[in-house]
Amino acid sequence: MKLLHRYLVKSFIGPLVLTFLIVLFIMVMQFLWKYIDDLVGKGLDFYTIGELLFYFSLSFIPMSLPLAILLASLMTFGNFGENMELTAIKSAGVSLQKLLRPLVALVIIISIAAFYFSNNILPITNLKSRALLFDIQRQRPEFNIKVGQFYNGIEGYSIKIAEKNFKTNLLISILIYDHTEKAGNIAVTYADSGYMRMTADEQNIVLTLFNGYSYTEFTDNRNRRKRLKDKSYPARKDRFQKEIIILKLTGFGLNRTDEDLFKSNYSMLNLQQLESATDSLSDILAKRKELTNNTLRKNQLFVGMQRLKRFHNDSTRNTQNEYPDTSIFAPREILNTLNQTEQESYVDRALTRARSTKSFIITSKNTILAKEKRIRRYKIEWHRKFTLSFACFIFFFIGAPLGAIIRKGGLGMPIVVSILFFLFYHITSMSGEKFVRQDVLNPFIGMWISSFLLLPIGVFLTIKSTNDSAIFNIDNYLEWPKKVIAGFLKTNSSSK
Repeated sequence: MKLLHRYLVKSFIGPLVLTFLIVLFIMVMQFLWKYIDDLVGKGLDFYTIGELLFYFSLSFIPMSLPLAILLASLMTFGNFGENMELTAIKSAGVSLQKLLRPLVALVIIISIAAFYFSNNILPITNLKSRALLFDIQRQRPEFNIKVGQFYNGIEGYSIKIAEKNFKTNLLISILIYDHTEKAGNIAVTYADSGYMRMTADEQNIVLTLFNGYSYTEFTDNRNRRKRLKDKSYPARKDRFQKEIIILKLTGFGLNRTDEDLFKSNYSMLNLQQLESATDSLSDILAKRKELTNNTLRKNQLFVGMQRLKRFHNDSTRNTQNEYPDTSIFAPREILNTLNQTEQESYVDRALTRARSTKSFIITSKNTILAKEKRIRRYKIEWHRKFTLSFACFIFFFIGAPLGAIIRKGGLGMPIVVSILFFLFYHITSMSGEKFVRQDVLNPFIGMWISSFLLLPIGVFLTIKSTNDSAIFNIDNYLEWPKKVIAGFLKTNSSSK
């Protein structure tokens, strides 16, 4: 029995590693396809690109592992069934439950390791990958000037060339506008030809210009208004045979952002940090709701009504020398007792108070909804750390019995079946998460709904594979309707 278990585990680990690497590679390629525009043309070195891919590869592990387990279990038991090994094992008196024991233990270990990875390592990789991607997205493109177009990538300068010799790198008809003074086009340089190169430290651009001139206007802040009025602009024009201009590059290097700026994000926290953040936000939300209610009662909604009621009580008290019955309060009747000026004054103050109250309610509502949404995102991430690990366990109990039933190994049928199940899991998971974010479903129900739907399927397939049931035989499912129809026809014929 131990020899059989070792053989089974060995047969399972090979496809597991292979399919895991394939799925991980596909997800990394999907990431590159999504962010290719942010990576191309930035002058990134291989170390930076390798670091980015490494961090994102680690962040894709929790999603790749369940699909790899599903594929590996399908391939392993499909090969066993196709090669009649499974039939021989069952004929020797070994049931499917006993055969699955070592793999169940292995999958449990993998699920625990996946949970540990999601809780302790994944937040760090998410932090580093997102921070590095943010820095790359902020980095300015590599210096590349195009023919016939103004290039504004260098801060304070606008450069245009008419022609470029790609063999000698000679630039023809170079036009440079200097905007460093932020006073318009007061400094212009033109050259018939020239060369452009970047310094070794990539901090400066060296322009070597030939046969040209430079035009510079002199500005005087004290006489600027006068100059604009009478159109008189003192200027200087210089000609040169050769001139060297050094332009400083800013923002072209990769500046690393402090990672502490991203640490409060929900995807970069472990379970303890998520629980602490959720409790803190819940306390803040409760205080905000209480403050909103108290503000409405004391300062906003009922102030105008209370003042009008107080005025009514005072006027009634002065005329009747006794306290009136305040249980009956009719604002319109009170207004009718006032003169025109007082009515307009109270109506204007009421409208102002109503607008102020409306603005306060809208602002408070948006603040409360934003805090509630943020709390839900933390709860979603808390449940995600468990659902991805539990998915490994569920997918094994779907793939192993299904592979024993369909008895097809290789990468053909298992890939098709795995993709269908994984798409179902992924779509239901994303839909449930979306409903949680929109406050339609409870976080527990929304994040576990895909697992709740797949778990009965795994139990059903395990029972069917244990009993050697042919679940893909359509005649088995048509047998019961046929019996019902036959009994119905027999009853009608006997009644006649």
